[in-house]
Amino acid sequence: MSIFDEFLTRFPQRTEPGENEYMGDDGLLYCSKCKTPVQCRVKIGSATHIVPCICKCRKEEQEATERRMAEMERRNRIHSLKVNGIQEKALYNWTFANAENNPSIQMARRYVANWSEAKQNNLGLLLWGDVGTGKSFTAACIANALLESGVPVLMTNFSKILNQMGGMYSEQRYQYIASFSSFDLLIIDDLGIERSTEYALEQVYAVVDERYKSNKPLIVTTNLTINQIRNAEDVAHARIYSRVLELCTPVQVRGADRRTEIGRDKQALVKDLLYGR
Repeated sequence: MSIFDEFLTRFPQRTEPGENEYMGDDGLLYCSKCKTPVQCRVKIGSATHIVPCICKCRKEEQEATERRMAEMERRNRIHSLKVNGIQEKALYNWTFANAENNPSIQMARRYVANWSEAKQNNLGLLLWGDVGTGKSFTAACIANALLESGVPVLMTNFSKILNQMGGMYSEQRYQYIASFSSFDLLIIDDLGIERSTEYALEQVYAVVDERYKSNKPLIVTTNLTINQIRNAEDVAHARIYSRVLELCTPVQVRGADRRTEIGRDKQALVKDLLYGR
């Protein structure tokens, strides 16, 4: 007797149908639901053995369970990515599903669709334009779409970064800035609103320069004009903007001031509420 034969003899062979089973004409047990066998004959060595196997409906149930578990794991991972990557919950709803189909959003969709190439070639964007034209919204749409695909993205601004670095020692600041490299895409919102102290500008440059060294894409939004960026008022700003332009292709975001439109809509609602229609 081979080692396989000896191993199989330790498991008793079922000869009586269990619940939702029946005995087939071939001497094997079958599932009453899907009419496929729950036993099969296997020849090992010199003997043929009847061993358990999985019927079709049981296999489908197992596969469905595995798909549900995989989807649950995927959603949990995305939730974790969003919690770590988007620090303002209001931005969660800034998605392509809630966006107008304007040229800026079309551009953003193409960037997401070609993300693999953008990442490989370190292709960043500098979204510039007037206040309220949707630069932050466009950037958040990109962030949310990539996060939904499982891409680690961090969307923040220099004011938050500087506040978080406030109580750190030099080595802690370095480690904090270096931690941004763990994100495949870094989005810095509202460049130019941060403090212009010597310390602040040094840290802003350090963040941008670290991104340059990591060879990973950067997206920046700003209310500054492209002329202001290319002709900075002093050396400290020039260093920062020069690095940004090395990493990011300028894209002007045009459109009406969305904040003004939202304000008008709210005023109309208030009037209807207070004075009637």
